[in-house]
Amino acid sequence: MTSAPIAVALDAPDLETAARWAAAVTPHVSTVKVGLELYLRYGPDVIASVRGATGVQVFLDLKLHDIPNTVAGAARAVARLRPAILTVHAAGGHTMIKAAVENAPHTRIAAVTALTSLSEADLERIGVRGPASDAVRRLAVEAVGAGAQALVCSPREVAAVRAEVGPGIMLITPGVRPAGSDTQDQARVATPEQAVADGADLLVIGRPITGAADPGAAAARIAGALRRVLSA
Repeated sequence: MTSAPIAVALDAPDLETAARWAAAVTPHVSTVKVGLELYLRYGPDVIASVRGATGVQVFLDLKLHDIPNTVAGAARAVARLRPAILTVHAAGGHTMIKAAVENAPHTRIAAVTALTSLSEADLERIGVRGPASDAVRRLAVEAVGAGAQALVCSPREVAAVRAEVGPGIMLITPGVRPAGSDTQDQARVATPEQAVADGADLLVIGRPITGAADPGAAAARIAGALRRVLSA
């Protein structure tokens, strides 16, 4: 059975819980995501713990955003862990993104466009004028021009970004919530089925899976629904 294109966000309170969640969902999904909090608490050991013996892809979501020299050093430091994906902020600019790409040659660098927790009003308050989709498309084009092999955008913008960058760039969409789920701290959301229909390649799903009484069963249910859409 093919794993579904889902990255389960392992936003766990401790390493043991993260490893347990990873083991439960790995039969059903392609990827597990390690965020900043878990990585800062446990360091590189967390990668081996969640990867386990299965070889599941690890998405290291650090959202690097600093001067190019610092990002180059950070990317080089984590590259030895061989994460499948590493995030940087697209707003860091061309030279910064290029530095990450050059210093983590075996990792797919994913540029984060606009955080899915930000609404249109939030973006306007921080100086991003016009519709969110326009800002996201501008950042996406800049990041791809700098060598980013993947982009992170909300499901609301994925169709526009796909039209802008073409088929060769991986599009990763957080803010994915199964129908009926609480949106929690996400502002620009869609269902897994809609996100895939619009052109997403990898869906980031956290609490709808890890917050369930049985994370493995929740992952299997969402993965099964997604596979049916993809095979239709």
